[in-house]
Amino acid sequence: MAIVVDRDTRLVVQGITGREAVNLTKECLDYGSRVVGGVTPGRKGRDVHGVPVFDTVQQVVEHNGGRVPDGSVVTVPPAFTKDAVLEAIDAGVGLIVIVTERIPRRDVAQMVELADSKDARIIGPNCLGVIVPDVIKMGGIGGPAQDAAKAYTPGPVGVMSRSGGMTTEISSTLTAAGLGQSTAVSIGGDAIIGSTYTELMPLFEADEQTQAIVIYTEPGGRMEADLSRWVTENKSRLPIVAFMAGKFMDEMPGMSFGHAGTIVEGKADTAAEKIERLREAGITVAEEIAEIPGLVKERLGQAVAS
Repeated sequence: MAIVVDRDTRLVVQGITGREAVNLTKECLDYGSRVVGGVTPGRKGRDVHGVPVFDTVQQVVEHNGGRVPDGSVVTVPPAFTKDAVLEAIDAGVGLIVIVTERIPRRDVAQMVELADSKDARIIGPNCLGVIVPDVIKMGGIGGPAQDAAKAYTPGPVGVMSRSGGMTTEISSTLTAAGLGQSTAVSIGGDAIIGSTYTELMPLFEADEQTQAIVIYTEPGGRMEADLSRWVTENKSRLPIVAFMAGKFMDEMPGMSFGHAGTIVEGKADTAAEKIERLREAGITVAEEIAEIPGLVKERLGQAVAS
C-alpha cells in the first residue's frame, strides 16, 4: 500500500518539452511510472521519450479514450503555473505535483483554494514530488531511476520533508539502516503549499504499511504547531521522529534562508519553540540526521511492546 499514488497511477507532465521536464519525464519512465501524455501549448504532435505531446490536458484525456490522468506534474514557468494547474483541475485531475518555484503567493493561494473546492490535492509548489519505492516516482524526487532505487526501498516508514534533497537524504539514511519507506513526500519549501504535514497525516494513518513517520522541518511557518495539535487531538497511532534544521536562525529573526517558508517572523516560528511543541506532542526530535534510524527503531519497538 501507499498514499497519494500507486502502481496504477497514470500521469501527465505539463510543460513536458522544457529542459528540466524532458529529464524528469525520462527519470519517471525509467522508474516505471506510467506517463500517458505531455502538454506544451503549440507543440502538439511531438513526443518526449515516446510520450505524445498535446496542446491541452483535455487533448490528453481525449487521446486516452476519455480517461482522465490521475496526476499531473507541473513544470511550467512561474508566470504560467496557475493557468496550467487550473487547467488540470478543470479537466478532473485529482493530484497535482508542482515542481515550479518562485510562483507568486497570490497565485498559489488561488490554486490551493480551487483544488480544495474540487477535491483535488496539490503537492508543492517548489517540491520534488512523491515516491513509492519500487513502484512509482512522480516528479524529480530521487533523481535518475538508478539513484532513486539506491536511496529508496520498500518498508514501513513514511517520510515528509520541506526540503526535496533532504527527502532523499533521510530516506537513504533509513535504507542504509535497513528501514525502508512506504511513501516519501517532498511537500515543498514555500510559505504556502498545497499539502502540509497535518493534511497528509490522515493518509499515513490509514495506510497499513506505514508504521512510523519521519519529518524534516525548518524554522518559519506554523506547520509544526498544526502537526503537534493534530497528533495530540487524534491520538496518532504512528510514532514520529522529527529533525529540525536551521537552529542558528533563532538568532536572526526576519531573515530568509533557502526556502521561502524559512522566515522567522516571531518567537512561535523559532526552532527552539517548534522543538518544544513537537516534544510536548510526544514527537521525538533528533539532534542529528544520523540518529534518526536508531530513534525510529526504538519508537517502533515501543509501539510493538505496547
